[in-house]
Amino acid sequence: MPVRASLRTALLNRTAALALAVVLLFAAGVLLGSYTVTIPDFFRILSAHFTGGEKIPGASFIVMETKLPRAVIGAMIGIAFGLSGGLFQTMLRNPLASPDVIGISYGASAGAVTAIVIFGASGAAVSGAALGGATAVAALIYGISRSGSLGGGGGGGGTAAGNRLILAGVGIAAALHAVVNFLMTRADIRTAADVLVWLNGSLNSASWDRAGVLALALLVLIPAVALLAGPLRILELGDAAAAGLGIRVGRTRLGVVMTAVALAAVATAAAGPVAFVAFLAGPIARRFTGKSSLPASALVGSLIVLAADYFAANIAPLLLDGTVLPVGVITGALGAPFLLWLLVTSNRKDA
Repeated sequence: MPVRASLRTALLNRTAALALAVVLLFAAGVLLGSYTVTIPDFFRILSAHFTGGEKIPGASFIVMETKLPRAVIGAMIGIAFGLSGGLFQTMLRNPLASPDVIGISYGASAGAVTAIVIFGASGAAVSGAALGGATAVAALIYGISRSGSLGGGGGGGGTAAGNRLILAGVGIAAALHAVVNFLMTRADIRTAADVLVWLNGSLNSASWDRAGVLALALLVLIPAVALLAGPLRILELGDAAAAGLGIRVGRTRLGVVMTAVALAAVATAAAGPVAFVAFLAGPIARRFTGKSSLPASALVGSLIVLAADYFAANIAPLLLDGTVLPVGVITGALGAPFLLWLLVTSNRKDA
């Protein structure tokens, strides 16, 4: 019992350290950068905004309409992607099972690009199309993989069904990537430029309207994650053991898939497919805390997005003659070598 208590204390301490790091990075994104704001001025700006007091010329607009909504959305999409990746990876017991790899993000991309190129959509319509595309692809992937025990059953069939889900997702993602490329060839230069920014994942269009919609979605989805966390831990023991302990395996798996897809879809709709955040968050959190933890995955996802956005918006322009990169370019650069490293270390363990 003392050993278990010490492990729990260590997990809580490390999770608290991650939360503190998120707060510090959030503050850095708002206060520092190309336009710096002092802490007293920040609180003066907040007070004036909510009480109608005297605003600080220039600074009030930059903080309340640019920096603060950007940081808020960055933190929330990081939480959503981190939880989504953690749910998929825990349920399927596979570090490759993330929305980036199994096609959910590509479904959102295909839906958004179709809306932009063919229907000339913009703003909320693009977000809605992305949400619909992600949901449709998730239903298709789940339907293909459900021929096994992903929808029910026991024993080792859950692993086989999970592998089918990943393979189906990879195949569908490849097809949707071809669709997106075809649509890009049919778009004019200006539309193609807008599509490219969206496909890379960007916080440049962050606004309080988007932050509000994303916050409402998370207020519904995070409690759903909390309800699923207990059965999901039991499901890690295997389908047969979970069924023996009273867990409805099929219903639990369906609930996890629906919640994880919704988290990835709303995050993608808010900022585009920010690459590899869902993929990176779970394994990094597991290595930092010593065990699988959904809260740690959420915090690591938020850390990744906030750190990548700070680098993209403030450091990259100093290195690239003023070029501001989309946040997805930075996370993609982090994710590719991490994927290769994960494959290499997995092969060593299997050898």
